[in-house]
Order: sequence, then structure tokens, then C-alpha cells
Amino acid sequence: METARLTLDRDFTIAPVGRRLFGSFVEHMGRCVYTGIFEPGHPTADEHGFRADVLELTRELGVSVVRYPGGNFVSGYRWEDGVGPVADRPTRLDLAWRQIETNRFGLDEFMTWTRAAGVEPMMAVNLGTRGIQEACDLLEYANHPGGTRLSDLRAEHGRPDPYGIRLWCLGNEMDGPWQVGHKTADEYGRLANETARAMRLVDPDVRLVLCGSSNSRMPTFGGWEATVLEHAYDAVDYLSLHAYYEEDGDLPGFLASAADMDRFISSVVATADHVAAKQRTRKRIDLSFDEWNVWNQADYHGREREPFEEAPRLIEDTYTAADAVVVGDLLITLLRHADRVAVACQAQLANIIAPIRTEPGGPAWRQSIFHPFALTARHARGEVLRVEPVSPALDTGRHGEVPQLSAVATLDEDGVTLFAVNRSPDRPLEMTADLRDVHADRVVEACTLAEDDPHRVGGPAEEVRPRPLDGVKADGGTLTAVLPPASWTMVRLGRRA
Repeated sequence: METARLTLDRDFTIAPVGRRLFGSFVEHMGRCVYTGIFEPGHPTADEHGFRADVLELTRELGVSVVRYPGGNFVSGYRWEDGVGPVADRPTRLDLAWRQIETNRFGLDEFMTWTRAAGVEPMMAVNLGTRGIQEACDLLEYANHPGGTRLSDLRAEHGRPDPYGIRLWCLGNEMDGPWQVGHKTADEYGRLANETARAMRLVDPDVRLVLCGSSNSRMPTFGGWEATVLEHAYDAVDYLSLHAYYEEDGDLPGFLASAADMDRFISSVVATADHVAAKQRTRKRIDLSFDEWNVWNQADYHGREREPFEEAPRLIEDTYTAADAVVVGDLLITLLRHADRVAVACQAQLANIIAPIRTEPGGPAWRQSIFHPFALTARHARGEVLRVEPVSPALDTGRHGEVPQLSAVATLDEDGVTLFAVNRSPDRPLEMTADLRDVHADRVVEACTLAEDDPHRVGGPAEEVRPRPLDGVKADGGTLTAVLPPASWTMVRLGRRA
């Protein structure tokens, strides 16, 4: 059996664990909202129509921030449609997903839901079919205390206190030809800069996200980032990244997907710092990885365009053990870049490529990808440690040569938590960790998510979930564990009494 080794040292820190790394995403797409988080008449529905079973799972998942209302949906959205008396709201065509949008759920309902769920809102403004004035109007409605037409309108709608939304996205994927209102980098960069400056006049405390490339395979990737930052560097706080990964018949390459995310992040950081150097500014732009997940896109892109309908079943992927391992590895990568990735949102929360699935009028359940997210969100605390594994290499056609072991650790007042992935689909891996001076050598918990068949799927009965990992030892300042093939593992170490 091959061996990988790493070192846990309290002086080798990367950055504090930012709670905004554990975000999610709610878009008016398919059944994410309607019969997902919102279903009046459901047996568990509260007085607002929110599914209490989904609220409970959202809290268990450990979600910190939720991006809303899109996604592609936002580029044709009129925010005014989703406020005020529900009976007065119009029904519209949503061009992004070819759906009927009833607007029974909108901004006012979303803000009530975020408070019930205990999450921070992250709002997106429409820079596709709309622009500066509409963005400022939405911000005034949401955040201004009162005494103006739109802030008083919010009070008339039963919300006298301002919502105080701090995080705002300046549009969505504006580089994509599929986007309603798609723009060139120069067009978008100028509009985003002007919108950002105007929004700061309404509320100086907002934090603004500039659209980066929709993914690193876009033909404009790199150049897009440089151009939009040259226009808007001083006016924004974050630059967005989006990435989805799928197996597509290549399990070894799929299990190494986080290697691509790692390169993507490093490339965007380099571009942002290059623009900072050109502009001779000390300001640093951080990243918002506000769409990421596993998504079998081949199934979606091969489908027929459906007629307009209300809340259709759309990209409701059923996840496997391998999918969960990849999600766990993507979270490891986000933590390893916690010095520059300030916000991250897994897309989406319910039904749409989601950790939570529901049936209308029926149950809600955890998918396989729920578990690595929930455990990482719960136990990654304090400071991220740079562990730098020395690992055997895997040769993948998709990503080239990658380390077999991917790992990160966090250090808090109670001890150390180590997250590790064995990327090999067929070889176990012995992992040894030098505990140095972390003063934690008592195994509190060790669990792993691995299946003999990595394509085994979960479901309402939750067949695919983490189980205790036997044989983990922490003796003489050394941790040892054997990681199964295609596995995600968490080991928590506490201090001896």
C-alpha cells in the first residue's frame, strides 16, 4: 500500500475559516423555490408557506449565506414583481429557463425565509435587461431606513425595518451568450462600474461582486477578468467564479476535479493582482466562488426545449458516492484558498442539482453530497492550516498528473479537524500526519464516505452517507489512517485532558 504524509503545525496558517465559504444558492429555476423551499399547503408548511422540513435540513446543512434570485433568471427579472400583496403581483414569462413565473415568492418572502433559516442574504441585480436606476431602486427599497418613496413602500408592505442586505452581485454570467442581455467585457465593465458607484451613493456599506467568467473554458476567460477589472477595480470588492464538474464516463478524471478548481482560483487571483499592479493600487480584490457543484450537464444540454410551464422538474440530479467525494474535495480546495476566496455558494439548495431533494406534498431528504458539506461547515473552525501533503501521483487524462491525496486541516480552541480525499478510484492510501505542536492527539471522531461501488446512489433512505473509519490512531505525535479508494474522510482530534 502506498503512503502519503503531511504535517500539522499551528504556525502554518493560511487564513481564518470564513463562514461565508459555506453558502448556497436559491434561484427561480425548476422546483428550487416552488415545492422546494416554498410550498403553501404542504403538511409541514408554516404560516408563510415555507416548508419546515427544508428549513430544518438547511440549518443542519450549515448554510451561512444564500445567493438570490439568480443565476440566469435575474437577467430578465423585475424585482418589483416580487413585493407587496401577492394578489396584485403579475405572472410573467421567464426567458432564461422557459418557465411561468407567478411571483408568489419574491424579495419580501425571501428575506423572511432567510431569517427563519438563519442565513445571510446575497442579492443579485439585473444588469441584463435593466441597469443603474433599477439597481439603485432595489437597494433603496431593501436598505434605506425610511422617508423615501421606495423605503416607505417597503413599510407599507409590512416591513418597516430595512433589510440591511450587505452582499450584492452586479448581474450574473454576463460573458455568456445564453444570458439575456449578454454584453462584451467592455460593455459590462463600464456598466458594472457605473452601477457600483451609484449603489454606494445609496448605501456606502454594501459589498459588491463583479461578474467574472462563467467558467474557465470560456473562450474569453482571462481577458474578460482583466478587462472588467480595469473598468471597475476601485468600485467593487469581489470577482465571481463559477464551475461545475461531471463524470462524463471518466471516473479517475472526475475524482480529480478539484485540481481544476485549484488552477482556476490561482489563475483568477493572478489576473486580479496583475490589474492591481497596473493600476498601482494597494487594494486587494478577493473572490466570490458563488456557483459551484457537481452537475451532469450532458443530460441537460441534450434535452428538448420545453414549452413554458410552472415549476417544471429540471436538472434534479440524483447523486452518487463519487459525487459526494468530489464535493468534499471541492470544499477542501475552497478552504485551502481561504486567504482569497471570501464567499462561496454551492448551487443550488433544493431540487436543482441540490443537496436537498423534495417531493410536492411529500418528504424532503438528504442527498449524498449533503454530508461532506454539512460536516465541513460544522467542524471547519478557527484557522485553516497549510498541510502540503507529500503524496503519490495519479495520471489523469483530464487534469494531467495530480496528487492522490488532497487534504486540509483547521485548528480551533478545541483541537484540529483534518479533511482528506483519496482520489484513486481503486487503491487505498495510508495517510500519516506529523502532529508537531498542535497539542491535539486524541481521536474524537473519524468517519469516511466511501462505497465499494462509487456509483451507488443515495435516496430518501440515505444509503450513501459517512460511516465510522476504523483503525485511526494518534500515537507518539503521529496520526495514521488508511483511506479507502474514492473516499472523503474527516478526522477530529482533541486535546488530552
